Order: sequence, then structure tokens, then C-alpha cells
Amino acid sequence: MSEVELQDKCNKNRKRSKRRAIYCPVHGCYLHSVSQKHQLFADSAGQLQKRGVKRQNALILMAAKTAISLQGEWLEAFWCDQCQQTKWYHVKKSAITSAVNQACTYKISAAPPEYWQQVSGVISPEGNPSVGEFTLRHARMVGINSSKDFQLRN
Repeated sequence: MSEVELQDKCNKNRKRSKRRAIYCPVHGCYLHSVSQKHQLFADSAGQLQKRGVKRQNALILMAAKTAISLQGEWLEAFWCDQCQQTKWYHVKKSAITSAVNQACTYKISAAPPEYWQQVSGVISPEGNPSVGEFTLRHARMVGINSSKDFQLRN
């Protein structure tokens, strides 16, 4: 068996998934994922139009559904060994299919604040609007000061 045939056979037998090739935009080193993927959703026709959907089709889709899942896009936190910190990125996956194999490329950019409103499964940084100010204040208090509003008066 030639070396090329042997390598092809090894590639066919490999069942484990390969490591995602996502690299730091500043240093070029491999980024380690430290969170789950937070799927993005579009809730307006304009968001779909920004992603290449024609206006008419975007309006029809939004009339049929309240939110559309954006395939191949998500927010994820990564750790960079060079930066020594965790950063949130907007990740776009694109598949490249050829006759020999199928490969994926990932394009990452810093996660803009408006994307956090298009994500499911994340707590809003502004908090729940139905929760009162008293409850919010006490949820953030830690330690001995948490009971100051409950002092008994003689």
C-alpha cells in the first residue's frame, strides 16, 4: 500500500470529531471554548436582510414566525493563552465542500451588545423588568448588610 492510500484509509476510519479551527484575531493562537454556544435568532425582517435574505422573503418569514433561528451563527466565550482572558465572540460557521472532503471555516468577531438581545438562554444584563427594585437590590447584597432593611425598631 502506498503512503497516499494509507493516509486516505486513516482519514476514512477516523470517527472522532476534529478540533474546531478557531484562532485569536489578535495573536493567531488557538482559542479554547469556555462556554456553551448561544444560538442567535432574528426577530425582525431587517436582521434577515443584513444576512442576505431578500426583503420580500424576509417579510414573509417574519409574518409566519416570531423568531427565526440563524443557522451557523452563535455567541461563545473563548480563552486565549496569550491574552490570558476570556472574551465573547460572534462566530460564523461556513462549510466548504469539495470532492475530497468537507471542511468548516469559522469567522469570529467581538460580540456586539445588540446581539445579546438576539440570543436565547441568556439573562438580560438589565434584569427582569417585572422584578421590583427592592428585590433586585437584595439579590445583589452579600453578607451582613443584606438584613439592614429588616431591622426591628423598638
